[in-house]
Amino acid sequence: MDFGRKKIRLGDLLVNSKVITHNQLEMALEAQKGSGKKLGEVLVDEGIVTEEDIAKALSSQLGIELVDLTNITVDQDVLNMVPASVLKKDKVFPFAYRDDNVNIILVAMADPLDMYAQDDISIVTGCQVEPVVATTRNIMLAIDKHYGQDEVDSALEAYAKEKKLGNIGVDIDLASQEEINSSPIVMLVNDMIDKAVRQRSSDIHIEPMERFVRVRYRIDGALYERAKYDINYLNAMVARIKIIGGMDIAEKRKPQDGRITHMVDRVEYDIRVSILPTVYGEKVVMRLTAKAALTREKSQLGLKPRELKQFDEILKNPHGILLVTGPTGSGKSTTLYTALSELNTEDVNIITVEDPVEANIDGINQVQTNVKANLTFATALRSILRQDPDIIMIGEIRDEETAGIAVQASITGHFVVSTLHTNSTSSTITRLEDMGIESYLIADSVVGIIAQRLVRRLCASCKKGRKATEDEKVFMEVPTQEDITIYEPCGCPKCDNTGYKGRIGVYEILKMTPKQKTIVSKRLGADAIREQAILDGMRTLRQSATEYVLDGTTSFDEMVKVSFEL
Repeated sequence: MDFGRKKIRLGDLLVNSKVITHNQLEMALEAQKGSGKKLGEVLVDEGIVTEEDIAKALSSQLGIELVDLTNITVDQDVLNMVPASVLKKDKVFPFAYRDDNVNIILVAMADPLDMYAQDDISIVTGCQVEPVVATTRNIMLAIDKHYGQDEVDSALEAYAKEKKLGNIGVDIDLASQEEINSSPIVMLVNDMIDKAVRQRSSDIHIEPMERFVRVRYRIDGALYERAKYDINYLNAMVARIKIIGGMDIAEKRKPQDGRITHMVDRVEYDIRVSILPTVYGEKVVMRLTAKAALTREKSQLGLKPRELKQFDEILKNPHGILLVTGPTGSGKSTTLYTALSELNTEDVNIITVEDPVEANIDGINQVQTNVKANLTFATALRSILRQDPDIIMIGEIRDEETAGIAVQASITGHFVVSTLHTNSTSSTITRLEDMGIESYLIADSVVGIIAQRLVRRLCASCKKGRKATEDEKVFMEVPTQEDITIYEPCGCPKCDNTGYKGRIGVYEILKMTPKQKTIVSKRLGADAIREQAILDGMRTLRQSATEYVLDGTTSFDEMVKVSFEL
């Protein structure tokens, strides 16, 4: 199928299929000038369309099949035809012959109009290329899945040879950047980060054992082992991570922290690195954050309509404290950044104090704490109050001093948003009391508390229904005489056999009402606060999570994890 003669252009095709407007095309073409990027890449980067939108439009306009590579089994002889380097360069993936005709090869392409890529594959394979459409992410995941281990093995083999030849001590300052980038250990570390990102990981754990190094990825909150290497490779891997993270290579006895910025498939990732000495060597944890991922629309957080309404009402307060609570990794930062983005207008001065600054937002003044310079949350806050702020964001209230300044700031006409590590909305009030804040000041200053957790979404392709047991119905507080269907994870290629894909937020929102203020100022305790909040219409974490179990979004086990203690 030769589109080259027709001179079809992607921009015209997307306008014709009403995926983008003429104005959006003009904007994208302007942004493309001098960037060296393809038009499709620019449209996705600018947030005008998604990869899926482009793939569907190409498929329908050109009459080409749209494929999902996650479920496809590829013959080894097809995999052997083209090296992975060519596939990554052109972002294509040959996966089958057309109806067993070995002269025609089916090639998944993000851009089937790219004749140069088709020519590359045709020359290497000696076959006629028949393009089909797939998203870039889908293609890169397929390349990782089918070629990833070979690339790792060859990198390790090359490293072993270098070690024998004594070349491994190449002086980093004297070696050219090209030599460094092509060195086996650098390729191994880059490959590890790339794969983790494409598999939607939030953290990479590199763990030294007695005889081997274990690499695990945290995906949707659970750890999965993804690789094992000989223990001899550990020092070189850690040294490389220390170099790019700006840490001390010579220091192996103390914990160290660093930061890396890394591009994966044109998306910039901010990676926080923590290195900890263990009995078998240094353990590395890398936390991955897409710079754009923390700032998202309120509707993308997973808030239900009534919760969105409560959230909006709290944000309308001209002054007061909004607290977001929950354990580490429950999405508090994302909720805070979303609230700030919502409040970020030209007529307000927003200042944040964070440890560390997790995402840069245009129009907001962000301060990073620095213990060495005596710039703590408390000292930074005192200076911030002299900067004429309207809204103040405190990364975390950790001590009595910070809590006290936050309360004073809110009472003197500022809107303060912050986080606390507590289990529920009602226990947050008692935590502030324990910190030494007077109950009447808490009642006066706090306008709302959001407790949140993340539950894993069941994979829509393989979840399996079953009848809920008596005990499960009692736990979910639903009528025991009713027949209720709940769903369980199974596992398929689309979810990497985990049974889950993605996560969604579960919320408990307490809005401070006049009755609630009376209870808080009289110090009647967490139970009284909780009972009043439920009377005022609050849905508890357990009730919110139960709704997701009943509609098949998540499993009973996930609901128990987030609400067992409540």
